[in-house]
Amino acid sequence: MEEGYFKGRGSQVQTGNRFLERRVVSEHIEGLDEELISIPKTEVFFEHPKTIVNPVKSPDIPLAFSLNPYQGCEHGCSYCYARNTHEFYGFTAGLDFETKLMAKPDAPGLLEKFLLNPRWKVAPISLSGNTDCYQPLEREMGITRRLLEVFVKYRHPVGLITKNSLILRDLDLLQDLAKDGLVQVFISITTLNEDLRRRMEPRTASAIKRMRTIEELSKANIPVGVMNAPIIPGLNHHEIPSILKMASENGALGAGMTAVRLNGKVGEVFSDWLKKNFPDRHQKVMNQVAEMHGGSINDSQFGRRMRGDGPVATMIQQLFRQARKKYFADKSFPAFNEKAFRRGGNLNLGF
Repeated sequence: MEEGYFKGRGSQVQTGNRFLERRVVSEHIEGLDEELISIPKTEVFFEHPKTIVNPVKSPDIPLAFSLNPYQGCEHGCSYCYARNTHEFYGFTAGLDFETKLMAKPDAPGLLEKFLLNPRWKVAPISLSGNTDCYQPLEREMGITRRLLEVFVKYRHPVGLITKNSLILRDLDLLQDLAKDGLVQVFISITTLNEDLRRRMEPRTASAIKRMRTIEELSKANIPVGVMNAPIIPGLNHHEIPSILKMASENGALGAGMTAVRLNGKVGEVFSDWLKKNFPDRHQKVMNQVAEMHGGSINDSQFGRRMRGDGPVATMIQQLFRQARKKYFADKSFPAFNEKAFRRGGNLNLGF
């Protein structure tokens, strides 16, 4: 690693913001007598939106609705596609994304208001569609737990995806939902290589902790699967069979995957991170990522953007399919129960 590397941060740069006219740059650092960019302290801002449930309109994402209690994510994953959304708030997709966090304390009340709408047609709502609902800030804020309490009250189906073992704090609520078929959980695992994990996802739970989380959820009869994502050629693609095997052995009922995509400023963040951590394979990895996406790391084409295309992508997809067939052949997720919904909450006894 280079001198001045920001340990514990996935991004090592402050990218520009396409919505701002000016930006701070460091092209000519020889004239400076102090560091222009230093490790910023984590700041938390409060956001008070009018609505909290978002319809998912992308045809290649198997979700109908999502809910994000936080914007920005302290996990700091260098590849995170959600980084670009931070620009809408006047911040950058780089260091700002993992240090300037926004919490939505009104989210549980907004969710309850949403579910009380008499025109609402029950469909699973996913926590989260953007940033991790169990990122470290959740330990202090508890917004995700209060959201789950609302889902319990209304007996409404909910899906969760996280890479943090903090989800085990809420086993009581998850078990309550699971007994009526109202919850599905996916634990995201990118690599079993701890050196790679610490560099690429610096503030996430270790792979072993995530596997133990799958095991604990399974033992509690909570439907849980593994999301092997993102797959990055030249970095972690060879780990697909071992990740799926271990997840299955720990009780996972299913497995999913997505290929890495580096749209917008994410490409700048990831390329810089890769060059500083794995300079020997920087060009190879970036070229293969581009090859998977029609020759460019920026890819918004539905279908291809999530899975990739071409020889490298085909190899990865075949490896995943074979591993899933081998380790999950006799397993499946139970369907969500959409009939238990209590319109009006606990006061509605169904009469």
